[in-house]
Amino acid sequence: MLAGSAVAMMVAGTAHASDTVKVGIVLTLTTPAAIIGKQMKAGFEVAYDHLGGQIAGKKLELIFEDDTFKPNIGKQKTEKLVKRDKVDFLTGYIWSHVLGASAPVGFKAGKIVISSNAGHSIFAGKKCNKNFFNAAWENMQTPMAMGQLLNKKNVKSIYVLAPNYAAGKQMITGVEKTFKGKIVGKELTPMSHKDWSAELSKIKAAKPDGVFVFYPGAWGPAFFTQYKQAGLSGKIPLYNVFSIDGANLPRFQKAKMDHLVGMINTGHWSPDLDNAANKRFVADFRKKYRNEYPAHYAAQAYDSLMMIAAAVEQSGGDPKNVDAVRSAMEQAKFASVRGPFKFGKNHFPIQNFYSREVVKDKDGTWMLNKRETVLKNHAPAMSSECKL
Repeated sequence: MLAGSAVAMMVAGTAHASDTVKVGIVLTLTTPAAIIGKQMKAGFEVAYDHLGGQIAGKKLELIFEDDTFKPNIGKQKTEKLVKRDKVDFLTGYIWSHVLGASAPVGFKAGKIVISSNAGHSIFAGKKCNKNFFNAAWENMQTPMAMGQLLNKKNVKSIYVLAPNYAAGKQMITGVEKTFKGKIVGKELTPMSHKDWSAELSKIKAAKPDGVFVFYPGAWGPAFFTQYKQAGLSGKIPLYNVFSIDGANLPRFQKAKMDHLVGMINTGHWSPDLDNAANKRFVADFRKKYRNEYPAHYAAQAYDSLMMIAAAVEQSGGDPKNVDAVRSAMEQAKFASVRGPFKFGKNHFPIQNFYSREVVKDKDGTWMLNKRETVLKNHAPAMSSECKL
């Protein structure tokens, strides 16, 4: 899907270390979960192009590592980036369990760690860290927006499903925090789950007003296919977070899964947000990558690198002056694809969350379209627990 890596970004040693800003990026680039990692890699590459391969007059070097969807491998790759590659920044990190294992490595080494996707709740509250920044969201925020949207739609009962890992549990907790109706069933399915026939039978028996799911990456296409095969599509409305996006919409469209057109989800970003940075990012992403729309994964990766660049430039151009870079990063003075950007004291964004609908653009290509603002200037629920 996203062919070719920029060799110039990955070759080390052509410049003296003081003349290079090194950014280590841990993503999932193999296994079926690579559908997300490839989108994020593309987002970093567009940001690299927009920066002209430089930060504050220094060469910018991006070093990508593959965590293979495993926490222990993510930790090993983070250690390699710190000890052997001697990176100035650590970023990427798709999965909360990988971030949880890897971030402490960066903290111990005195590195600034920027999560470009994983929104593990522990880092938003009591275990916040002065050197941790999140360029995405805290896990419970997006499903909290969905719960609020379901209330607006007068949905009285839902059945909820998610994978059984940190983010899945936190997504369910999020929707439980705001949804005022009854949750008639809850399933935390194994990470290796491929057959939802048992769960779908339970949904049929429960007859809820709606079904809420969190199935990112390769889980989404499998679940949505089986949902239709079970005869539930069109009978029980399906609501989701992080399950339908620019990464998998081309796959859904190619498979002619027309029952997904019109489906609603919630999120903090949409490809049609009306600001200059977003318009440039989306246009250049589509030019470079087969006219595909970026997902929020790519948008967050783009913001992560632009955030790093702005902080280094605004702190005097020395990436090794961590105190100065951190202070500049806290100000978040960069052109985000989300529009005006602000960090809370826990270094998580304070931002809007929107309802988004799967639509066809003027050329018939499926995309997400922003509908309404559901939560405005929203901060993680546990922000007050952070003592920074």
